[in-house]
Amino acid sequence: MESDNSTLVTYFVLSTFADLHNYQTVLFAVFLFILVITLTGNLVIIVLTCWDSQLQSPMYFFLGNLSFVDICLSLVTVPQMLNNFLLDLKSRVILFESCMVQIYFFLTFANVEDFLLAVMAYDRYIAICDPLRYVAVMNKMFRFQLIAGCWLLSTANSILHSTLTSQLSYCRSNLINHFLCDMVPLFKLSCSDTTINELVIFTEGLVVVAGPFLFILVSYIHIILAILKIHSAEGRSKVFSTCSSHLAVVIFYFGTIMFTYFRPSSSYSLTKDRVASVMYTVLAPMLNPFIYSLRNKDVKQALQRLMAKMISV
Repeated sequence: MESDNSTLVTYFVLSTFADLHNYQTVLFAVFLFILVITLTGNLVIIVLTCWDSQLQSPMYFFLGNLSFVDICLSLVTVPQMLNNFLLDLKSRVILFESCMVQIYFFLTFANVEDFLLAVMAYDRYIAICDPLRYVAVMNKMFRFQLIAGCWLLSTANSILHSTLTSQLSYCRSNLINHFLCDMVPLFKLSCSDTTINELVIFTEGLVVVAGPFLFILVSYIHIILAILKIHSAEGRSKVFSTCSSHLAVVIFYFGTIMFTYFRPSSSYSLTKDRVASVMYTVLAPMLNPFIYSLRNKDVKQALQRLMAKMISV
């Protein structure tokens, strides 16, 4: 798999999980099951938020968009992984151009999720801390502007990183220690100076990752302070339960992303980065529908109405 130093790499080989060759069939079944659950759960949320008239509030509008992004993120990463489980190491080839395209779409959907989680936190902040203005603030036009802003910022970020990564020279090896094309593993293969690439991740990443994360934390601090003013113990418990679930997902998702990207590439560890990447690219999209939506009473009732309608047809 090593290439001559005078020859530029035109394709890569994805080697992650190759060391677990005795468990390839088991891993294929596990990740296929996760993909099916992810697609099913998120599709259910999208259908319900589009179909049920009682789920037309801004909160469910954002949840539907989050489910769409989770589906896209899963389809960018998991099918490639499943395909590799069925192939030997030499056959796990991805062309250089395809690798850059995967980086672009992977970063786009991951960044949209970052911003969407921040938008959802702002939605909850307005609903709990300023309920009288909620309908006026979260009007239809403003909701679409927020979603458009998420996509525009994410697309610009992805173009920047994928372009910078594609400009590097890869002449040391074509063996990527990952299950998808990503920037940090590619930096390890480059014979170019990656200082600028890493600097851009650390600086511009403060906007697209740390920025939304801090915004979410500040929003939830205000939300918790508002909840503490509720006189009803039952009311406080209900809202706290929702907030704790959301915060758990946020910390889980952003924590693994920060661990992966906000450190020098010299500290790259195959095992640790593999686990972290699986958590935010595979497990998070599967868990989001259950934590954010399917445990919700309104969503459960909407699902029951949909199932009753399907049975009666």
